[in-house]
Amino acid sequence: MENKNTELKSSFCGVKVHPNAFVDPRAELHEGVMISQGAIVGPNVTIGKGTEIGPNAVITGRTQIGENNKVFPNVFIGLDPQDLKYKGASTEVIIGDKNIFRECVTINKATDEGEKTIIGNNNLLMAYTHIGHNCELGNRIVISNSVQVAGHVKVEDKAIIGGCLGVHQFVHIGYLAMIGGMTRVDRDVPPFCLAEGHPGRLRGLNRIGIKRSGLLENHGFDLKLLQSTWNLIFKSNNVMSEALEMATKGQLDFSSKKLCDFLKDSISKERRGPMPLIN
Repeated sequence: MENKNTELKSSFCGVKVHPNAFVDPRAELHEGVMISQGAIVGPNVTIGKGTEIGPNAVITGRTQIGENNKVFPNVFIGLDPQDLKYKGASTEVIIGDKNIFRECVTINKATDEGEKTIIGNNNLLMAYTHIGHNCELGNRIVISNSVQVAGHVKVEDKAIIGGCLGVHQFVHIGYLAMIGGMTRVDRDVPPFCLAEGHPGRLRGLNRIGIKRSGLLENHGFDLKLLQSTWNLIFKSNNVMSEALEMATKGQLDFSSKKLCDFLKDSISKERRGPMPLIN
Protein backbone atom coordinates (compact mmCIF):
# COMPACT_ATOMS: atom_id res chain seq x y z
CA MET A 1 0.00 0.00 0.00
CA GLU A 2 2.73 2.45 0.97
CA ASN A 3 4.69 1.73 -2.21
CA LYS A 4 1.67 2.38 -4.43
CA ASN A 5 0.95 5.70 -2.71
CA THR A 6 4.61 6.71 -3.05
CA GLU A 7 4.47 6.00 -6.79
CA LEU A 8 1.28 7.99 -7.15
CA LYS A 9 2.65 11.01 -5.29
CA SER A 10 5.67 11.11 -7.54
CA SER A 11 3.47 10.90 -10.67
CA PHE A 12 1.11 13.82 -10.01
CA CYS A 13 2.23 17.33 -9.15
CA GLY A 14 0.95 18.61 -5.82
CA VAL A 15 -1.12 15.53 -4.92
CA LYS A 16 -1.08 14.68 -1.22
CA VAL A 17 -1.99 11.17 -0.13
CA HIS A 18 -1.90 10.16 3.53
CA PRO A 19 0.29 7.08 4.15
CA ASN A 20 -2.71 5.26 5.63
CA ALA A 21 -4.95 5.93 2.63
CA PHE A 22 -5.23 3.55 -0.32
CA VAL A 23 -5.30 4.96 -3.84
CA ASP A 24 -5.26 2.52 -6.72
CA PRO A 25 -2.37 3.44 -9.04
CA ARG A 26 -4.80 3.45 -11.98
CA ALA A 27 -6.84 6.28 -10.46
CA GLU A 28 -6.42 9.72 -12.06
CA LEU A 29 -5.74 12.49 -9.56
CA HIS A 30 -5.11 16.05 -10.68
CA GLU A 31 -3.04 18.85 -9.18
CA GLY A 32 -3.78 19.78 -5.59
CA VAL A 33 -5.90 16.74 -4.73
CA MET A 34 -5.71 15.73 -1.05
CA ILE A 35 -6.55 12.20 0.14
CA SER A 36 -6.92 11.89 3.93
CA GLN A 37 -6.21 9.07 6.36
CA GLY A 38 -8.16 5.86 5.78
CA ALA A 39 -9.71 6.99 2.49
CA ILE A 40 -10.02 4.50 -0.39
CA VAL A 41 -9.96 5.52 -4.06
CA GLY A 42 -10.68 2.88 -6.69
CA PRO A 43 -9.05 2.25 -10.08
CA ASN A 44 -11.69 3.88 -12.30
CA VAL A 45 -11.90 7.14 -10.38
CA THR A 46 -10.94 10.59 -11.68
CA ILE A 47 -10.62 13.43 -9.17
CA GLY A 48 -10.23 17.00 -10.38
CA LYS A 49 -7.87 19.75 -9.33
CA GLY A 50 -8.05 20.94 -5.72
CA THR A 51 -10.60 18.41 -4.49
CA GLU A 52 -10.22 17.18 -0.90
CA ILE A 53 -11.23 13.65 0.12
CA GLY A 54 -11.80 13.33 3.87
CA PRO A 55 -10.87 10.56 6.30
CA ASN A 56 -12.37 7.11 5.67
CA ALA A 57 -14.23 8.23 2.55
CA VAL A 58 -14.67 5.63 -0.20
CA ILE A 59 -14.68 6.70 -3.86
CA THR A 60 -15.12 3.76 -6.20
CA GLY A 61 -16.74 2.59 -9.43
CA ARG A 62 -16.57 4.63 -12.63
CA THR A 63 -16.64 7.96 -10.84
CA GLN A 64 -15.62 11.40 -12.10
CA ILE A 65 -15.32 14.21 -9.56
CA GLY A 66 -14.57 17.73 -10.77
CA GLU A 67 -12.51 20.53 -9.28
CA ASN A 68 -12.47 22.04 -5.79
CA ASN A 69 -14.98 19.71 -4.19
CA LYS A 70 -14.82 19.04 -0.46
CA VAL A 71 -15.67 15.50 0.63
CA PHE A 72 -16.02 15.13 4.41
CA PRO A 73 -15.33 11.98 6.48
CA ASN A 74 -17.15 8.70 5.83
CA VAL A 75 -18.66 9.74 2.50
CA PHE A 76 -19.34 6.88 0.05
CA ILE A 77 -19.50 7.68 -3.67
CA GLY A 78 -19.88 5.31 -6.62
CA LEU A 79 -20.94 2.13 -4.84
CA ASP A 80 -23.48 -0.26 -6.36
CA PRO A 81 -27.10 0.96 -6.45
CA GLN A 82 -29.55 -0.31 -3.86
CA ASP A 83 -31.68 -1.74 -6.64
CA LEU A 84 -32.63 -5.40 -7.06
CA LYS A 85 -32.60 -4.89 -10.83
CA TYR A 86 -28.87 -4.16 -10.78
CA LYS A 87 -26.94 -6.90 -12.60
CA GLY A 88 -23.39 -5.58 -12.33
CA ALA A 89 -23.39 -3.02 -15.16
CA SER A 90 -20.40 -0.68 -15.26
CA THR A 91 -22.39 2.52 -14.75
CA GLU A 92 -21.18 5.96 -13.72
CA VAL A 93 -21.29 8.78 -11.21
CA ILE A 94 -20.49 12.22 -12.64
CA ILE A 95 -19.89 15.09 -10.19
CA GLY A 96 -19.12 18.70 -11.12
CA ASP A 97 -17.16 21.42 -9.33
CA LYS A 98 -17.24 23.15 -5.94
CA ASN A 99 -19.65 20.79 -4.22
CA ILE A 100 -19.63 20.09 -0.48
CA PHE A 101 -20.52 16.59 0.71
CA ARG A 102 -20.80 16.51 4.47
CA GLU A 103 -20.32 13.54 6.80
CA CYS A 104 -21.80 10.18 5.76
CA VAL A 105 -23.28 11.29 2.44
CA THR A 106 -23.88 8.36 0.06
CA ILE A 107 -24.16 8.67 -3.73
CA ASN A 108 -24.92 5.49 -5.67
CA LYS A 109 -24.06 4.81 -9.29
CA ALA A 110 -26.78 4.12 -11.88
CA THR A 111 -28.45 0.77 -12.50
CA ASP A 112 -28.31 -0.15 -16.20
CA GLU A 113 -25.56 -0.02 -18.80
CA GLY A 114 -24.91 3.45 -20.19
CA GLU A 115 -26.73 5.24 -17.37
CA LYS A 116 -25.37 7.84 -14.94
CA THR A 117 -25.99 9.45 -11.58
CA ILE A 118 -25.22 13.15 -12.02
CA ILE A 119 -24.43 15.94 -9.53
CA GLY A 120 -23.84 19.46 -10.89
CA ASN A 121 -21.88 22.35 -9.39
CA ASN A 122 -21.89 24.38 -6.16
CA ASN A 123 -24.23 22.06 -4.27
CA LEU A 124 -24.34 21.48 -0.52
CA LEU A 125 -25.38 18.02 0.64
CA MET A 126 -25.53 17.97 4.42
CA ALA A 127 -24.78 15.02 6.70
CA TYR A 128 -26.45 11.64 6.09
CA THR A 129 -27.94 12.64 2.74
CA HIS A 130 -28.49 9.70 0.39
CA ILE A 131 -28.65 10.17 -3.40
CA GLY A 132 -30.01 7.06 -5.08
CA HIS A 133 -29.20 5.56 -8.47
CA ASN A 134 -29.92 7.50 -11.67
CA CYS A 135 -30.60 10.77 -9.86
CA GLU A 136 -29.81 14.07 -11.55
CA LEU A 137 -29.06 17.16 -9.45
CA GLY A 138 -28.48 20.57 -10.99
CA ASN A 139 -26.52 23.49 -9.51
CA ARG A 140 -26.59 25.50 -6.28
CA ILE A 141 -28.92 23.07 -4.52
CA VAL A 142 -29.05 22.77 -0.74
CA ILE A 143 -30.13 19.43 0.73
CA SER A 144 -30.37 19.39 4.52
CA ASN A 145 -29.44 16.66 6.99
CA SER A 146 -30.86 13.14 6.69
CA VAL A 147 -32.65 13.58 3.36
CA GLN A 148 -33.16 10.27 1.56
CA VAL A 149 -33.50 10.70 -2.21
CA ALA A 150 -34.74 7.59 -4.03
CA GLY A 151 -33.75 6.53 -7.54
CA HIS A 152 -34.46 8.49 -10.74
CA VAL A 153 -35.19 11.76 -8.89
CA LYS A 154 -34.42 15.04 -10.66
CA VAL A 155 -33.69 18.23 -8.71
CA GLU A 156 -33.39 21.49 -10.64
CA ASP A 157 -31.09 24.44 -9.89
CA LYS A 158 -31.35 26.41 -6.63
CA ALA A 159 -33.87 24.10 -4.97
CA ILE A 160 -33.73 23.88 -1.18
CA ILE A 161 -34.81 20.68 0.57
CA GLY A 162 -35.40 20.68 4.33
CA GLY A 163 -34.12 17.96 6.65
CA CYS A 164 -35.32 14.54 7.77
CA LEU A 165 -37.48 13.66 4.80
CA GLY A 166 -37.77 11.20 1.94
CA VAL A 167 -38.18 11.89 -1.76
CA HIS A 168 -40.08 9.20 -3.69
CA GLN A 169 -38.52 7.66 -6.78
CA PHE A 170 -39.11 9.45 -10.12
CA VAL A 171 -40.15 12.70 -8.39
CA HIS A 172 -39.02 15.98 -9.99
CA ILE A 173 -38.28 19.07 -7.88
CA GLY A 174 -38.34 22.33 -9.79
CA TYR A 175 -36.13 25.40 -10.03
CA LEU A 176 -35.98 27.46 -6.82
CA ALA A 177 -38.55 25.25 -5.10
CA MET A 178 -38.37 25.00 -1.32
CA ILE A 179 -39.48 21.96 0.67
CA GLY A 180 -39.96 22.20 4.44
CA GLY A 181 -38.41 19.70 6.82
CA MET A 182 -40.13 16.34 7.40
CA THR A 183 -42.35 16.75 4.34
CA ARG A 184 -43.45 13.58 2.56
CA VAL A 185 -42.36 14.24 -1.01
CA ASP A 186 -44.22 11.72 -3.18
CA ARG A 187 -45.26 14.06 -6.02
CA ASP A 188 -43.50 16.64 -8.18
CA VAL A 189 -42.79 20.05 -6.64
CA PRO A 190 -43.10 22.77 -9.32
CA PRO A 191 -40.57 25.60 -9.80
CA PHE A 192 -40.77 28.61 -7.48
CA CYS A 193 -43.16 26.77 -5.14
CA LEU A 194 -43.15 26.19 -1.39
CA ALA A 195 -44.14 22.72 -0.18
CA GLU A 196 -44.56 21.21 3.28
CA GLY A 197 -46.59 18.73 5.28
CA HIS A 198 -47.29 15.02 5.59
CA PRO A 199 -48.53 14.27 3.01
CA GLY A 200 -46.76 17.07 1.20
CA ARG A 201 -48.86 19.96 -0.10
CA LEU A 202 -48.11 23.18 -1.97
CA ARG A 203 -48.41 26.31 0.15
CA GLY A 204 -47.85 28.90 -2.58
CA LEU A 205 -44.94 30.64 -4.20
CA ASN A 206 -41.53 30.62 -2.53
CA ARG A 207 -41.53 34.41 -2.25
CA ILE A 208 -38.67 34.64 0.24
CA GLY A 209 -36.51 32.40 -1.93
CA ILE A 210 -37.36 34.44 -5.01
CA LYS A 211 -36.44 37.66 -3.17
CA ARG A 212 -33.14 36.25 -1.90
CA SER A 213 -32.22 34.90 -5.33
CA GLY A 214 -31.95 38.37 -6.83
CA LEU A 215 -34.50 37.54 -9.53
CA LEU A 216 -36.60 40.60 -8.66
CA GLU A 217 -33.74 42.78 -9.93
CA ASN A 218 -33.87 40.97 -13.27
CA HIS A 219 -36.00 43.02 -15.64
CA GLY A 220 -37.14 39.84 -17.38
CA PHE A 221 -38.74 38.53 -14.16
CA ASP A 222 -42.36 39.47 -13.47
CA LEU A 223 -43.53 38.34 -10.03
CA LYS A 224 -47.07 39.63 -10.59
CA LEU A 225 -47.37 37.64 -13.81
CA LEU A 226 -45.95 34.54 -12.09
CA GLN A 227 -48.48 34.91 -9.25
CA SER A 228 -51.30 35.40 -11.75
CA THR A 229 -50.23 32.31 -13.69
CA TRP A 230 -49.94 30.29 -10.47
CA ASN A 231 -53.44 31.40 -9.36
CA LEU A 232 -54.92 30.41 -12.72
CA ILE A 233 -53.35 26.95 -12.57
CA PHE A 234 -53.93 26.11 -8.91
CA LYS A 235 -56.85 28.25 -7.71
CA SER A 236 -59.23 28.51 -10.65
CA ASN A 237 -62.07 26.08 -11.31
CA ASN A 238 -60.36 24.81 -14.46
CA VAL A 239 -58.71 21.43 -14.58
CA MET A 240 -54.94 21.81 -14.78
CA SER A 241 -54.58 20.89 -18.45
CA GLU A 242 -57.16 23.55 -19.39
CA ALA A 243 -55.57 26.15 -17.11
CA LEU A 244 -52.16 25.49 -18.66
CA GLU A 245 -53.59 25.90 -22.15
CA MET A 246 -55.15 29.22 -21.13
CA ALA A 247 -51.96 30.43 -19.46
CA THR A 248 -49.74 29.65 -22.43
CA LYS A 249 -51.95 31.56 -24.88
CA GLY A 250 -50.71 34.83 -23.41
CA GLN A 251 -47.26 36.43 -23.25
CA LEU A 252 -45.17 34.69 -20.56
CA ASP A 253 -41.88 35.68 -18.98
CA PHE A 254 -39.24 33.01 -18.34
CA SER A 255 -40.53 32.19 -14.84
CA SER A 256 -44.16 31.64 -15.86
CA LYS A 257 -43.05 29.65 -18.90
CA LYS A 258 -40.77 27.52 -16.71
CA LEU A 259 -43.69 26.83 -14.37
CA CYS A 260 -46.05 25.91 -17.21
CA ASP A 261 -43.52 23.73 -19.03
CA PHE A 262 -42.74 21.84 -15.82
CA LEU A 263 -46.42 21.18 -15.10
CA LYS A 264 -47.13 20.05 -18.66
CA ASP A 265 -44.43 17.43 -18.27
CA SER A 266 -45.54 16.56 -14.75
CA ILE A 267 -49.09 15.63 -15.76
CA SER A 268 -47.82 13.34 -18.52
CA LYS A 269 -48.16 9.59 -18.07
CA GLU A 270 -44.44 9.11 -17.38
CA ARG A 271 -44.43 11.32 -14.28
CA ARG A 272 -45.99 11.14 -10.82
CA GLY A 273 -47.92 14.39 -11.20
CA PRO A 274 -47.62 17.65 -9.24
CA MET A 275 -48.12 17.92 -5.52
CA PRO A 276 -51.65 19.20 -4.80
CA LEU A 277 -52.47 22.52 -3.18
CA ILE A 278 -53.19 22.58 0.54
CA ASN A 279 -56.90 22.84 1.35
